Amino acid sequence: MHTLATALLLLVAIEHVWILILEMFLWTKPLGLKTFRQSKQAAEATRVLAANQGLYNGFLAAGLFWSLATGERPVQFFFVICVLVAGIYGGLTAKRSILYIQGLPALLALLALLAS
Repeated sequence: MHTLATALLLLVAIEHVWILILEMFLWTKPLGLKTFRQSKQAAEATRVLAANQGLYNGFLAAGLFWSLATGERPVQFFFVICVLVAGIYGGLTAKRSILYIQGLPALLALLALLAS
């Protein structure tokens, strides 16, 4: 179960690096526009906010990578719970798919951590 927990934490960390890239660098590009289903005009108007969100997602990824490198379970729990809370909040307030894309992998990683 330890290997599964590690793999899921790594998956969540990589996902958040991808979210960082989407929000910080691709927000106004075709892939970002398609991913977030918005117009070029709306993306330009929210570019700075998206970059800020991307930076926070990068911090979550960094924390997860750090927790994996050190093997410190309390740190792993902290960061995966942060991701889970963000996924739930985003799913309830912004877009329901965030609950599944961000929240579900974090929940699975948390359950695997608890079981290991």
